[in-house]
Amino acid sequence: MPGLPAAFRPVIREREPAAAPLLTVLIAARNEAVALPQLLLALQRQTLPPHLFEVLIADDHSTDGMAALVAAAAAQAAFALRLIKLPPGLTGKKAALAAAEAQARTAWVVCTDADCCPAPGWLQAYAAVIESREPARQPLHFISGPVRLTPGGAWFDGLLGLEFAGLIGVGAGCIGRGRPTMCNGANLAFRRATFHEVGGYADNQGLASGDDEFLLHKIHQRYPAGVRFLADAAALVDTPAPATLRALLWQRVRWASKWPHYRPAAPRQLALLVLTANLSLALGLVFGWFFPLLRPWVAAGWLLKLGADAWLLWPVLGLLKRRRWLAWLLPLQLLYAPYSLAVGLAGQRGHGYRWKGRQVR
Repeated sequence: MPGLPAAFRPVIREREPAAAPLLTVLIAARNEAVALPQLLLALQRQTLPPHLFEVLIADDHSTDGMAALVAAAAAQAAFALRLIKLPPGLTGKKAALAAAEAQARTAWVVCTDADCCPAPGWLQAYAAVIESREPARQPLHFISGPVRLTPGGAWFDGLLGLEFAGLIGVGAGCIGRGRPTMCNGANLAFRRATFHEVGGYADNQGLASGDDEFLLHKIHQRYPAGVRFLADAAALVDTPAPATLRALLWQRVRWASKWPHYRPAAPRQLALLVLTANLSLALGLVFGWFFPLLRPWVAAGWLLKLGADAWLLWPVLGLLKRRRWLAWLLPLQLLYAPYSLAVGLAGQRGHGYRWKGRQVR
């Protein structure tokens, strides 16, 4: 089948149907025929035995031949692979994930995106955590995993990689503190029974974004001790960085559009704190230019902020194996105030945006 990796066929192993699968991988996809072969190869290379997981790809009305590619891969893969087609009238990532989840055969599902590439130990790391915590009196219900940007070929790759690492670090830290704010849909897992218990995506189905964070917040509200960040390099998932500045801005606007719909106070408080801190530093430079007496205080504020950021980012960049990105810390700080303000305002305008060939809000 053209489009499948050349290395896909030689690693095929005979399935062992006697053992029930332990995990189901959910992937919502629309017109991803170019990206999917890399993901399928990464799944073929998982260290978790192939008879212990299944993969469900939900086709959101693709028009690029993706269905034929998945059918060809399913005939050759060592793991169970199925294509779930969305019926007419249902569109979007949440509908696709829900349709796939409904056909899963396992108690837990693991989610990633069609253009991602998980590490070989990805599913093994999730399986180890889930199995080790099952007998505990406070079982797990939701697991957030680490995500790393891969270069998109743009001049701002380093800046973007460092910013993204900061988001991963903040999300992990907030989960550790018991006040979850953010996670990434490219790498997470949840218990299916809990997903249905909290209503799945029903109360935010009309929003194009937020399939990850809204679910995190609802599950944490029901089970405060049942949410964990998987700080394991074996569970790392790579996701491509936007290749152009325009693509970057539209991606961030899409993320920002869900901010008014957060129910817990912690995500909104964090967003306002970050925006206020960065605007204050930028205004400090302006006032320091005109009022020399303020310069020592401005310098102290900048040193405090940069030091705190470096302290947070050092272990995160170690987990992501990208500590060289720390060299971009000062340029990122200089650019972050106007960037975050512009994206935040654009995300609240409510005019929608183009995504996957559709106009969404």
